[in-house]
Amino acid sequence: MSTVTLEQRAHVIILGNEKGGSGKSTAAMHVIVGLLRDGYSVGAIDLDARQATLSNYLAARQAFTKLHGVSLPQPKVVAVHRVDRDSRADSEAEELAAFNAAMTELQRDCDIIVIDCPGADTYLSRLGHAQADTLITPINDSFVDFAMLAKVDPEKLDVINPSVYSEMVWEARKKRFARDRGRIDWIVMRNRLGASEARNKRDVGTTLESLAKRIGFRTVKGFGERVIFRELYLQGLTLMDVREANVGISLGMSHIAARNEVRALLTAIRKPPPRLTLTPPAA
Repeated sequence: MSTVTLEQRAHVIILGNEKGGSGKSTAAMHVIVGLLRDGYSVGAIDLDARQATLSNYLAARQAFTKLHGVSLPQPKVVAVHRVDRDSRADSEAEELAAFNAAMTELQRDCDIIVIDCPGADTYLSRLGHAQADTLITPINDSFVDFAMLAKVDPEKLDVINPSVYSEMVWEARKKRFARDRGRIDWIVMRNRLGASEARNKRDVGTTLESLAKRIGFRTVKGFGERVIFRELYLQGLTLMDVREANVGISLGMSHIAARNEVRALLTAIRKPPPRLTLTPPAA
């Protein structure tokens, strides 16, 4: 396997949690396209081969460009599939080799690699988390999803102790630091926020901020519950593509607010500037 120097190393963004239905793949796709439109070369890996939500999203994007003759920015995609051998050690060895090969290939050409992890604790998910520079964990704005991060006293709403996913992130942080002294910037994204200032929303926010100080993550406002995200998925599009793709969707105030949510997430990611590509002088 070829060696990647520190100067060549791409910034790795992981979309991860251990619960489905939080909008993780939607966030991953909008991060990918947003970064492409900001001038970054982007690689994408879908580690959730069973659901393949991000892979299907990206395939739909390719199909849309061919069908409509529209040029849309595309990431470089490498597939990494889960292996199911009789021996767990053999399975993990194959998965590790495939993951390392994918990372090496994308490191050569990409400023940023975005990895969508499965909503479960798998070996591939742990490999991905341990590579992270930025970890984005979308959660629905409720104590149901909060339980993935920590156990909470039902009366006082105090944090009792971190849950299994938080412990997994802690292990990933230790592995990352041991490998290259790198640190994982963890962002918890409060997704599908309701418009009303309900008591549950306030309680979740207060308890989340308390946990953030305890185990070391930042919180950002995520994406609202909007039909537009589901409509665009089948065509492989994001909110940043609507005008260019000419799909007959008029951008109303709700859509503009959604684009601002995507932009706020991109701004929250502490990423390096794009690598400079020097054009050789004409002969």
